[in-house]
Amino acid sequence: MSLIRRLPAQTVNRIAAGEVVERPSSVVKELVENALDAGAQSIDINIEEGGKARILVADDGHGMSRDELVLAVERHATSKLAPADDGSWDLLAISTMGFRGEALPSIGSVARLSLTSQRTGEDAWTLRIDGGEETPPEPAPPLGLNGTRIDVSDLFYAVPARLKFLKSERAESMAISDVIKRLAMSRPDVGFTLTSNGRTSLRLVARGNDEAARLKRLDDILGRDFAQNAIAIDQQREGVQVTGFAGLPTYHQGSARHQYLFVNGRPVRDKLLHGAVRGAYADFLARDRHPALALFVDLDPHKVDVNVHPAKAEVRFADPGLVRGLIVGALRHGLANAGHRASTTTAGFALGKAQVEGAPMPSAAPWPRQNIPRPGFADSQRFANFDTPSAHHEMPAVEDVSSAQDLPLGAARAQVHETYIVTQTEDGIVIVDQHAAHERLVYEDMKKALSASGVVAQALLVPEIVELDEASAERVLARADELSELGLTIEAFGTGAIAVRETPALLGNVDAQRLVCDLADDLAEFDTALSLKERLEEVCSTMACHGSVRAGRRLNADEMNALLRQMEATPHSGQCNHGRPTYVELKLKDIEKLFGRR
Repeated sequence: MSLIRRLPAQTVNRIAAGEVVERPSSVVKELVENALDAGAQSIDINIEEGGKARILVADDGHGMSRDELVLAVERHATSKLAPADDGSWDLLAISTMGFRGEALPSIGSVARLSLTSQRTGEDAWTLRIDGGEETPPEPAPPLGLNGTRIDVSDLFYAVPARLKFLKSERAESMAISDVIKRLAMSRPDVGFTLTSNGRTSLRLVARGNDEAARLKRLDDILGRDFAQNAIAIDQQREGVQVTGFAGLPTYHQGSARHQYLFVNGRPVRDKLLHGAVRGAYADFLARDRHPALALFVDLDPHKVDVNVHPAKAEVRFADPGLVRGLIVGALRHGLANAGHRASTTTAGFALGKAQVEGAPMPSAAPWPRQNIPRPGFADSQRFANFDTPSAHHEMPAVEDVSSAQDLPLGAARAQVHETYIVTQTEDGIVIVDQHAAHERLVYEDMKKALSASGVVAQALLVPEIVELDEASAERVLARADELSELGLTIEAFGTGAIAVRETPALLGNVDAQRLVCDLADDLAEFDTALSLKERLEEVCSTMACHGSVRAGRRLNADEMNALLRQMEATPHSGQCNHGRPTYVELKLKDIEKLFGRR
């Protein structure tokens, strides 16, 4: 007797459903994707009890005839692939959201499925499947000109064991909303409505197909803050194009859940793409902070495999290095073009308008970088060497203030608590964190010097001896050659001790003991296979922090204004090396509101 058995079709369908239909949001995803492939311009989704009791998806797509209804619920029947002239089927020639033809039969095998559709000029027909049992199509009341209406009820009633793995009604409803939002981001030309238990929770009107329409759709979903603090991304290389919008570094989040990535219009969660985003922002954000963005990668379907995952949530690129490099380059180029612009939300928090993260804030236009005069002593060392505090501050004459306040960061008027510079602009004030701002300037200078001929070193009259534990000392000494390129010359000085002979000239009079200890801590977290150049942001950031104008350092008017002018001329100076803003701008109208003048 043979031990090999052929499973019945109903069991096969339920096994397949386990891959395609994980939870109610999986059902919604498959049905909405089908509606989009059918050319729908308006899609209505109605759910009850988080989709467990009912999911209704209605669209105005081209609809199906009676015979097509029957084919639609057969496994591996599809309208989304066609044979070539030689009869072969190209499984990579996918220009739709899907093609496998598993969704409808899989859903029908574990739930009660009612499928009603009508083509223009034809009658409407309904087909039903209950737990895998199919009934022949029947005439149905007209839907209108054309479209499809799919009603799924009692999800997983045929496999009740699956119900215990579902989450709460609220969690399932939120998962459905997230699926719809992701699909809606890629199709701003389509309108979407989500109704939960009789209450409309999401309504997105059709916006159009251009860049402005896409930004409006993102504004509808992510909130006004994102649109005000996003930069446009548009780069192309070797047939691969990446477009979309990315948030400024100072508009960062506590998790990566506000990162939306799409490949040929398909929402994906791909480790390579998320890694590229982290790499692009590594220069600007602390490790536990994440940017907000929506990026769209478009390329020849033959150069990407979208069927490596049953739910098509992951993709595999023919040339992953090309795609990753393009994303990193596009993001860095966009961030560089943003100049020293900081997010508008910082001012809102300062004014007490933000009760929760993501609340609307005052807006601020991006500032042009052209024709910004550089200061007479704009090098970082000029600031780092002010060892004698000023007894008082001679503010610029009135005419100097009038001319400087027309510049983006205005004219310095005071230093508060020997930490913050207060400036006057044409229509408000700016408060600058002098240490955070100068830390970024030193960092940018170090990167520029390193990419040119190396960081210039300054010899110490007497080498400084730094005592470390033996393991830390070995870690630092193992990178001695690479540290010398950054202007830090060290050598062994007995067990667990390091002699510092030269420090980066950009840092001025630096505490070598503290610097080496901090570098030892950084190196302890690095992958030993990575070079310091690959970890440039951590190393240079640590060094820049030690060479910055410290909080508590008194600056005179010339020093403060020189710092402001250098910020205006330096890319990325709107945030420190950890993603925090270096300045806050308050418009005059917002200040007047504080005092009841508006």
